[in-house]
Amino acid sequence: MDLRLHGKTALVTGASRGIGLAVTRTLVEEGVRVVASARNVDGDLKELPVEAVSVDLATPEDAARVVDEAVARVGGIDILVNNVGAARPRPGGFASVTDDDWLATINLDLMSAVRTTRAALPSLLERRGTIVTVCSVNATLPDPLVIDYSAAKAACLSFFKSLSKEVGARGVRVNTVSPGPVATDLWLGKGGVADTVGGAMGAQPGEVAAKAATDSVTGRFTRPEEVADLVAFLASDRVGNLTGTDTIVDGGLTQTI
Repeated sequence: MDLRLHGKTALVTGASRGIGLAVTRTLVEEGVRVVASARNVDGDLKELPVEAVSVDLATPEDAARVVDEAVARVGGIDILVNNVGAARPRPGGFASVTDDDWLATINLDLMSAVRTTRAALPSLLERRGTIVTVCSVNATLPDPLVIDYSAAKAACLSFFKSLSKEVGARGVRVNTVSPGPVATDLWLGKGGVADTVGGAMGAQPGEVAAKAATDSVTGRFTRPEEVADLVAFLASDRVGNLTGTDTIVDGGLTQTI
């Protein structure tokens, strides 16, 4: 299927690895001119024909800066993909999560997307663009192991649903994607969820990951490329009347209707 994205422009945040890198690759393959932002742009991004911008979206000023860079380099933004985020397991429970922990999580997992969207909205409105934000299954399946992350992602889901109602009549579509466990370093890398939980439980990271995989009816983690394909589809006018939706990709982990 031709997604009719050739010649479009996109800004992808958190683009240097994991889901963000997969999204960047997929959009490039579809003929999109991508501005790829991350704190470190010296890795795999260097192998892709993208405009790489080094920013730290945990800082308020960098959201406006990356949008300014994107507009300057590619002329405007047709597609905004908010992907920046991180989940830190809390094996010590709720009482171990300090105010600073809460604020850091909310800042990165909610406010980075809010600020980037605010900065990009004028260009998106001008070009009748689209926003796709990588949220999380934990927005609707709260987990005490990531209690602050779950709360931040629930707020993220609510924010983009509200925004879709404000800007839909002005030609901008707003959707979210909520993955369950994905085969990236966030889960499987050193210091990732499996490693951290395994250390707290006296289990091997592979055992933790295998147990998490069996919680899905497919018995496996989602691949980052599968999330990326979904993001590209939602960004295309193939679904031009789809807005305000959250698409869950979790291998059947979510059991509710």
